[in-house]
Amino acid sequence: MLYYLFRYLHEHFHIPGTGVFQYTTFRAGLSVIVSLLIAQIFGGRLIKVLQKKQVGESIRDLGLQGQLDKKGTPTMGGLIILLAILVPVLLFARLRNIYIILMLLSTVWLGLIGFLDDYIKVFRKNKEGLSGRFKILGQVGLGITVGWVLFFSDEVTIRQYIMPNGTLSEIDASKVYRDVHLMITTVPFMKNNELNYGDLFATAGDMFNGLYSILYIPIVIFLVTAISNGANLTDGLDGLAAGTSAIIGVTLAIFAFVSGNALL
Repeated sequence: MLYYLFRYLHEHFHIPGTGVFQYTTFRAGLSVIVSLLIAQIFGGRLIKVLQKKQVGESIRDLGLQGQLDKKGTPTMGGLIILLAILVPVLLFARLRNIYIILMLLSTVWLGLIGFLDDYIKVFRKNKEGLSGRFKILGQVGLGITVGWVLFFSDEVTIRQYIMPNGTLSEIDASKVYRDVHLMITTVPFMKNNELNYGDLFATAGDMFNGLYSILYIPIVIFLVTAISNGANLTDGLDGLAAGTSAIIGVTLAIFAFVSGNALL
């Protein structure tokens, strides 16, 4: 929201300093600071409130040493993570960006699944939580939604390099790249590592031109389901979710910054 406010002030009133909000680096830095402040200020208070209301973790008997020491540990800590993500994004991101919209949708969607899981454990006194079947259905539903938008939305583009013609002085740097709507997956650690789903069915003719959606959308479903479970599978009695989520978050932040910067 602040991005649009300061852009309006910069374009119409030329107030000094308002133009700095146009820079991704500046807004990313502010987002990190605000996120840390939210976690620091509200995290401890929320934990105390949960302890006071006896909103604690129920421990399943796994036969592990010291597992009962974790009984009563405050749960629903995901609320802190949700606030630390959603508030900075709503304040500093370009909310009309299709990728930001998908990120907000995914965060709220999966956050709701996690909330229902904790709610059933704590208030319904069911230590199994939300049924695994419903968790998978929720994750697959999100995967279908994200895959559908990525496949059919014209706002989903990649930056494609164009071989320039002419002398160096004649080439316009802004025309060396163009944004195109292509279904491409980058395969890491391999040379010429772009998998174009359209090429897989190119030899089948125009009749099967859109057939690669059958392959693309299931891959998106698999990725959404795998990533959303990646941290949970390593979460245990020692609260490993925070550490693994931090590693995942930093990695995704680097990819998001690089892919969103035209110069990189």
